[in-house]
Amino acid sequence: MPNKSSKINFRGGLTKRWLFQTSTIIVAVLLIICIAAAYFIHSYYYSTVERKIESYSKEIVDIYFENYASDDDAAFEKGAREYISDFTDKSSVEVWMIDKYGSVFISSSGFPVANKVKIPEYEDAMTNGRNNAVWHGTNESGEKIIALTKIITDTENKQVGSVRYMISLVEIDDQIRTWYFIISLVFLLLVLLLVISGTVFISSIVRPIQEVCDTAKMIADGNYDARIDHYLYKDEVGQLCDTINEMAEKIKTSDKIKNDFISTVSHELRTPLTAIKGWGETLLQIGDTDPNLTKRGMNVIISESSRLNGIVEELLDFSRMQSGRMVLKNEKMDILAELDETVFAFKDRAMREGIELVYNAPNLPAPMNGDPDRIKQVFVNILDNALKYTKQGGKIVVSTEIKDDKITIVISDTGCGISAEDLPHVKEKFYKTNMTVHGSGIGLAVVDEIVRLHHGTFDIDSVLGQGTSVTISFDIDHVELDDVWDIDAAIAAENEKKAMEENEDA
Repeated sequence: MPNKSSKINFRGGLTKRWLFQTSTIIVAVLLIICIAAAYFIHSYYYSTVERKIESYSKEIVDIYFENYASDDDAAFEKGAREYISDFTDKSSVEVWMIDKYGSVFISSSGFPVANKVKIPEYEDAMTNGRNNAVWHGTNESGEKIIALTKIITDTENKQVGSVRYMISLVEIDDQIRTWYFIISLVFLLLVLLLVISGTVFISSIVRPIQEVCDTAKMIADGNYDARIDHYLYKDEVGQLCDTINEMAEKIKTSDKIKNDFISTVSHELRTPLTAIKGWGETLLQIGDTDPNLTKRGMNVIISESSRLNGIVEELLDFSRMQSGRMVLKNEKMDILAELDETVFAFKDRAMREGIELVYNAPNLPAPMNGDPDRIKQVFVNILDNALKYTKQGGKIVVSTEIKDDKITIVISDTGCGISAEDLPHVKEKFYKTNMTVHGSGIGLAVVDEIVRLHHGTFDIDSVLGQGTSVTISFDIDHVELDDVWDIDAAIAAENEKKAMEENEDA
């Protein structure tokens, strides 16, 4: 669990950025929608009122003044009074009847109207060619109204009078203000909901990211036991948390393997060095007094020096492999010839250790392009491991099969075997299944790399307590049976030709 005191403050930066960037855009969009809704409501109510009074203006001409549309003032006044008398919406609409001189002579309210009252839209209705005009404004009493004046003409298109409709906008504006309040309230609630939900959402991201940062910092400081608490959601953040935990576990394992490797290599180096130093001091003391002891000591020094050289070479190979500098020679070779030599070299050791070494060699050659020294290194490492882990009385079988221009080499032993838990890791760097056996733990990793560079396959099957089987496969050149007798000569000639070309280039 990360130490809370080491937390890095993500909350301020990420939350503020979200609030000022994402939220600003969303709030701006909501504000535009609310303004558009308010404009629509305002336009809807006002256009509804305008359509209402326009319907009255059509009605008065089509119904009441069809028979009075003449240049007869008395007839027009009679029709006007009849219209006012029959008008049913007097409670919401005030109607003025105006003569052709612009004077109001009757009102639906019953109150007298000054003859010289100002009618702002009257002149517009007279001159705009539509014979009507609409006006929004405030009347003499300060009340906000919408008014429409309709010019009434006779059959010769001469004015006989006009009618003015007025509707108070006080109630309409009250309704519009109510809608404005509702829209504003909805807007504020949406913004509040956005801020709350966004803050909760950002916090759900910030918390694990903050924990990831703290855990990564602790891992960087060397605390490989640091882990991120279980994250509930299986999203990208959850995958990140799981990946960090998995990375920490692998680093911890790698660090343990590295420490074990350092300890093992130190021990492996110390053993031959101690033997060399010990026998060197002994030989220095005895001088030439004991030839047999001197000979024995020199043999030990030579043997331990060879062992020390092998360890150093293995470390150098590993270094080359890690840096990608492992370069292979590419020459024609018979892989079975390299296997024959390696098996033959191990026969004496197997006999000394009481282990039966069986080799089933085919009669066919197996030519391929590769590095014979590295291929031999593969066989040496695998056979050396087989002998290390096989007890006296055990058996090692080396078998080969050539089929479809591919050679498969299987090296099986009846040794201690590898557990199912360890088997997937045996080719990993520094990994050792048995800490009591000599070795650096990088041999199989180097073998795997050499086989890979030769475009081959390297597989290990094992059962704990029963033994291990190693299978290696390579592609080989196609060989006709008629050419078998001359394969060694062909390989030798090819290599000699290549050597001469290299000398000429040099």
